[in-house]
Amino acid sequence: MAKSNKSNDRRKARVRRAIAAHAGGLRPRLSVFRSSKQISAQIIDDEKGVTVAAASSLEKAFREELKTGANVAAAKRIGLEIAERAKKAGVAKVVFDRGGYMYHGRVKALAEGAREGGLEF
Repeated sequence: MAKSNKSNDRRKARVRRAIAAHAGGLRPRLSVFRSSKQISAQIIDDEKGVTVAAASSLEKAFREELKTGANVAAAKRIGLEIAERAKKAGVAKVVFDRGGYMYHGRVKALAEGAREGGLEF
């Protein structure tokens, strides 16, 4: 395993520890995954170990609507969609898990879209 993967895993674990301490297990986690071509988000209830809601730029509706899944506009759209799906599932407050990515660019756009959609974090 390459050293960069180990450091990324350490960074991700550090972020998750901080989130667990902050949320105290009371709020679900909005987890972000970003690749070079796509972005996706999940709302996870860690107590039950289930995914409450999910949205991805790989879904057929988004592939037709968006030019690419690798830009800020796509990330913002996914943020709005995850907020809408969370409301349907009865989730209003979450804790944001950036997953080792910097809070910048697409990750920040997804968070802002989720906030605009009505999620609190």
